[in-house]
Amino acid sequence: MKPSVLPYLKLFLLFAFGGVTTAHVPDQDVLASLRELPLDGHFSFHDVSTAARDFGNLSTFMPAAVLHPGSVDDIATTVRHIFLRGEHSMLTVAARGHGHSLRGQCQAAGGIVIKMESLPTAKMKVHSGASPYVDASGGELWINVLHETFKYGLAPKSWTDYLHLTIGGPLSNAGVSGQTFRHGPQISNVKELEIVTGRGDIVTCSSEQNSDLFHAALGGLGQFGIITRARIALEPAPKMVRWIRVLYSDFTSFTEDQEMLISAEMSFDYIEGFVIINRTGILNNWRSSFNPQDPEWSSQFESDGRVLFCLEMTKNYNPEEADNMEQEVNNLLYLLRYIPPSLFHTDVTYIEFLDRVHSSEVKLRAKGMWEVPHPWLNLMIPKSSIHTFAKEVFGKILKDSNNGPILLYPVNKFRWDNRTSVVIPDEEIFYLVGFLSSAPSSSGPHNIEHTLNLNNQIIEFSDKAGIGVKQYLPNYNTEQDWKAHFEARWATFLRRKNAYDPLAILAPGQGIFQKASLSLSS
Repeated sequence: MKPSVLPYLKLFLLFAFGGVTTAHVPDQDVLASLRELPLDGHFSFHDVSTAARDFGNLSTFMPAAVLHPGSVDDIATTVRHIFLRGEHSMLTVAARGHGHSLRGQCQAAGGIVIKMESLPTAKMKVHSGASPYVDASGGELWINVLHETFKYGLAPKSWTDYLHLTIGGPLSNAGVSGQTFRHGPQISNVKELEIVTGRGDIVTCSSEQNSDLFHAALGGLGQFGIITRARIALEPAPKMVRWIRVLYSDFTSFTEDQEMLISAEMSFDYIEGFVIINRTGILNNWRSSFNPQDPEWSSQFESDGRVLFCLEMTKNYNPEEADNMEQEVNNLLYLLRYIPPSLFHTDVTYIEFLDRVHSSEVKLRAKGMWEVPHPWLNLMIPKSSIHTFAKEVFGKILKDSNNGPILLYPVNKFRWDNRTSVVIPDEEIFYLVGFLSSAPSSSGPHNIEHTLNLNNQIIEFSDKAGIGVKQYLPNYNTEQDWKAHFEARWATFLRRKNAYDPLAILAPGQGIFQKASLSLSS
């Protein structure tokens, strides 16, 4: 008998007051029922430890099983099987792509983790023409999408800084990088999705078809369905990139120049800012990849004990357009108020630039420095509050930036679709600020406890000062915090949850909703 849908009130009661649930071990008949499902792929019940870890390395929740799907039908069959067991079943399901979540969001304690990279990927279909696009599996890596579309002289418009992520992960959050000011986040550049809902239904949706589910899933933190295919908008891809870095010592000039650039009709193609606090030899480090305008000055420049700001920009071009690119770059640089001798630049291929973080990953893996805890904190801050925030955080709360990059760059609100589930500050310009810390040891000046304490200090200051901050890749533990995050949009989020995943089966690691318990059954 089909289980009753949880009433609207019950979703309030099922709210996860304590964050991620503790492990629940299913009984043997539940596991036996999974073994009997007719699948193209298979379940693993023993070798599941890798599904209990992620990039953050801060949470470990062991699943009962890992599904290696042989088809989208396998995912739908599994979710539908759990849904039909009703609200008394404690099984949950988490889709895991490349495992790049930070706080166990792709884990399922005592539940089922779906290894999306096992999903057979049919050949990507690139459609050229006036409005080009590519159809790609939800388990496909963005770097593979880039390589395939580039064969046709095309590429997606908006990116993340790291491309070795599956399609579904960024689309469940937003997907941001230095192109966001111009094209919006990745979720603003999706034409269509195929989704497996929390009921086990396979649904094709777009802004014209099943539009509520389409907008719910984009930025929806995995709460409404598992993205199994995405149709992504493309644009002509350049062959080359002029990659530029300059330094500022004045925060006002740094932010005003960025705001001017993201508002200009003719501007750079990528704009990101970095905060550098008490870093030794920062410009000498750049010299390994960039050409300094003034080699003598850069070799003598002292960055110790200073708070500096780096503006990183690119201009796309094809080789035959090099002269025009040079003129455009010089015209734009003329408008900026950076420290004159601090200009560094290099020319690389478009693919090399977009895949730049992977080069660092290879080096860090070789040193055993990649698979360490990453207590990241990602914030969105209104333009009106960014100076108050910076004055307290940079140099007061944070004494150095030696444990990881600090990103700080503005984006335009009108490039974000307010019908999606993602929550952003309510100002026309807001800043993306990322504290991308690594904690390679349990002791020393940059250990996990110390870094998490700094993150808490930043959040506590922001709350007390009324900064109006919103978390990107949010991590909250209480109903009050989640409601404060969503504000007026909480009712819509709850309605969508009730519609598409009424038994709270999906993405339990987000800690937003908790699966039904016996005491709450009706």
